Amino acid sequence: MFKKIFAVAFLVAALLTAGCIGDPNNPVTNPDYKEYSGQNKKLLIYTSMKENLIGGIIEGFKKKYPDVEVDYNSGGAGKIMAKLYAERQSGQTLADIIWTSEVPDFYQMKKDGMLEIYKPNGFDEIINPFDDYDGSFTAARLGTLGIVVNSDKVDGNPEWETLATDPLFKDSFGIADPALSGTSYMSVALLEKQFGWDYFNRLHENGTKKGKGSSQVIDEVAEGTLNACLGVDYITIGKIAKGAHLRIVYPKELLMVPSPVAILKDSSNKEVAKNFIDYLLTAEAQQKVAEAGTVPVRPDVKIPEKYNLPSPTTAFESGIKINYTDILSRKESTVKKFSELFR
Repeated sequence: MFKKIFAVAFLVAALLTAGCIGDPNNPVTNPDYKEYSGQNKKLLIYTSMKENLIGGIIEGFKKKYPDVEVDYNSGGAGKIMAKLYAERQSGQTLADIIWTSEVPDFYQMKKDGMLEIYKPNGFDEIINPFDDYDGSFTAARLGTLGIVVNSDKVDGNPEWETLATDPLFKDSFGIADPALSGTSYMSVALLEKQFGWDYFNRLHENGTKKGKGSSQVIDEVAEGTLNACLGVDYITIGKIAKGAHLRIVYPKELLMVPSPVAILKDSSNKEVAKNFIDYLLTAEAQQKVAEAGTVPVRPDVKIPEKYNLPSPTTAFESGIKINYTDILSRKESTVKKFSELFR
């Protein structure tokens, strides 16, 4: 009887082992499976990037890692941070990765112990705009902002001061609310660094409007409600591709805003998240960044000439320089001052 039981047990074990041959989800037969051992192969990204930028990158990543399920929540940086801190307060952080353009938020998260230290593969091949880099977050694009004009209403190339003095922009220039948009806050901080707060007083005197999100102010220019706005490169280019009568002008004082990406320390999918960030910095993924109409962090990636964007090196070297930890300490007061001025 014992021999029969032993023989059956041996046969079952043999069949199970045979059935595992070639199974990509079995750690015994697939040596690469150890990357995701104990993890659920799902990845959730919180981002302020729009679909025309992040969609292609996720598609490329899933082709490389077809067994990973990827989802993302997109919104303004202010809303994303509020959601993230609420989740942290509840003890259940859902996101694995955060990717926005409000650099001070990443310094705050680093200070609060929320970020995993990770230096991605290929880091030495990219442009790094952070002098104090320690692996808490890494730039994934060098976004630019310019003066977006309605091409049916505005000729020539306005400068920053033109917006505060020219009657053409009286009650007809818009800036997204820096309390909601990370790129808008960064732009306000850069313009204040370059021209002083009195520049915003002059904008106010010329009737500058406070909009909502980064896309909304550009839509108002396309519709003709505004003649111009402060606009993000790839969002503007995406709307032009759909037929919007828009043009983006870059004054010599260039607004360059890095977009950091980071892994959240509370993520249960850290190995998967590391693979995503590694992929995000590859030439393949950075080419998708360039083709979406924004500046990649890899200097070896070619940007389509039709976009008329600065090269990664030019964007980095010509962009207005700022101390990110300094503007972190002034963020709340700057946003409050802006909101009170542009009611």
